[in-house]
Amino acid sequence: MKAMKAYTIPFVGLKVGKHHFDYQIDNAFFLEFDYDEFNDADLKVGLLFEKKPTLLELTFNVKGSINVNCDVSNEPFDLKIEDTFKLVVKFGESYNDDNEEILILPHGEYQINVAQYIYELIVLAVPAKKVHPGIEDGTLQSDILSKLEELSPEEGKTEENNIEETDPRWDTLKKLLTDK
Repeated sequence: MKAMKAYTIPFVGLKVGKHHFDYQIDNAFFLEFDYDEFNDADLKVGLLFEKKPTLLELTFNVKGSINVNCDVSNEPFDLKIEDTFKLVVKFGESYNDDNEEILILPHGEYQINVAQYIYELIVLAVPAKKVHPGIEDGTLQSDILSKLEELSPEEGKTEENNIEETDPRWDTLKKLLTDK
């Protein structure tokens, strides 16, 4: 975690007001968290750090792309990522991070490490299902898609097999409703 020192902000020495920090995130960042879901990452994180007399306001903005494998075809592709996260840091008796938008640091604390917040922001910005854009517009040609198409059930066959069979006792009861 020695590489995470770059994400530590000593806020005691900062003047009251707004400060801006920029971070370039690549795959090495995610390896520090033992996260290997991305083939590659090229992300820029901008942090607007506003120091106020009694609290700190942090606004994280992430923008860039990650290279991931498609959940349907397993083909790698670049997925655009863009998201924002706001965090308020207050000071209290003891450390408390129960609320995801409010962090309480003990009095006397002089620095904050933002690596975990950047990591969570990026990982949570990735959609649950990653689909290659070529699948959505029909331009991707791959062996896996051809095999899926070949093995998928055809509509004509399923309609012939779905002849509805009913119990003859119910048919007799239904006649009572229509007969007058």
